[in-house]
Order: sequence, then structure tokens, then C-alpha cells
Amino acid sequence: MWFDLAVALAAVLAGTVASVAGFGIGSVLTPLLSLELGTKLAVAAVSIPHVVGTAVRFWMLRGHIDRRIFFWFGLTSAAGGLTGALLHADASSRTLGILLGGLLLFVGIYELSGVMERVHLGRRAAWVAGAVSGAFGGLVGNQGGIRSAALLAFEGDKETFVATATAVGLIVDGARMPVYLATQWTELRAAWPLIAIATAGVVAGTLAGRRVLSFVPEPVFRRLVSVLLLALGAWLIVHG
Repeated sequence: MWFDLAVALAAVLAGTVASVAGFGIGSVLTPLLSLELGTKLAVAAVSIPHVVGTAVRFWMLRGHIDRRIFFWFGLTSAAGGLTGALLHADASSRTLGILLGGLLLFVGIYELSGVMERVHLGRRAAWVAGAVSGAFGGLVGNQGGIRSAALLAFEGDKETFVATATAVGLIVDGARMPVYLATQWTELRAAWPLIAIATAGVVAGTLAGRRVLSFVPEPVFRRLVSVLLLALGAWLIVHG
């Protein structure tokens, strides 16, 4: 009962953070569910509330998507997500978590220092960043952080940032989820009560977060994303 309540509250928080920063569902829920399900199954289980929350967020922000960045980033993200999901069973989550954490800390520090404001990615760099973020999503369920880190190098307002990150995330989910369902269906079916609680909480948080985003000033938005990237990076390095 207490664990179910913790999952519900964490899911609401995750959905709210994701609506503001473009990432956070997998980052918040995967470590928590891994306490009950183990890391491998937790990654697969969280993909279900993740795709539902991402779809809701996509619908609310669909008019703000930067189609150019979405095309560059989305295609390779889908390929990376599929590849990562296929390698998921053999991956060392601890090693990958430390590597991803280091990358997020690097980007967060550079953004807060103002260096990232002078960095502008082109098409080829976006392809590479998309593939890497998608692969991490398939492997450890944390593609959102590195995707948002890469998207900081593109120009756009806060709605465009979150909407484009969301659209790419939906593509990655579509690529990786069939693999999880095919390889871990029995285990996922047994975990359906926790998955249902997490999904309901994420949807509630997503709806609330959309209103929060509208009140965040543009100058504060990028710094807020940077702080969240730093927090996620530190967490991944310490806990993997």
C-alpha cells in the first residue's frame, strides 16, 4: 500500500516535471520501480506510463513543434531507441548510468556558465545526438535528459523546446516498446497494478505541468532545465 502511494506521488511529480522540462518520467519512476521490479523490468514497465504521458503532452503542444529539428533528431532517435531496446537485456545499467550522468553534468554546467548559448548544432550533429539519446532510452530508460541537453543547442522558445522534445520522445517510445512487450510480456502483465498507478499519476501530472509551463518566464526556463539536468546527472552517477 505504501509503495503504491509512493509510486502514485512520484508519477504525478514525473509528469509535471516532464511537461515543464521535456523529460523526467523515466528519470523519476525507473529508480523507484526498480526497488520492486528490478532494473531491467522497471525500464520496460516505465515505458508504458511514459508513452501515455508523452502522447498527452504531444497533443497539448502539437502546434509548437519545430518540424525541421524533429525530422533531423527524430529519425535517428527512433533507430537508436530500437537498437538500445534490443541490447537492453545484455546492457550494464551501472556503467551506462555513470556515462550518461557525466554527460548531463557536463551540459548542465556549460548551460549555467553561458557557454551553451554560443553552441548551435546543425543537421549532422542533430542526427548523432538523436541516435545517442534514443539508444540511452532503449538501454536505461533515460533518453529524455540527454535529448533535452542536445536540444538546448537549438534556438526556440520554451513551448517549442518541450513540444519538439516530446514529439521525438514519442517516436522513440514507438520504436522501443514493441521490443519490451515481446520480450517481457509475462513479467509486465504481472506488474500491471503498479503500471496502472504510474500511468494515472503521470497523466495527472502532465495536465498540471502544462499550466506550470505557461507561468515559467523564458529567461528562467533554460536555467531550470540545466538545474534538472545537473540533478539527474548526479543521481545517475551515484546510483547508476
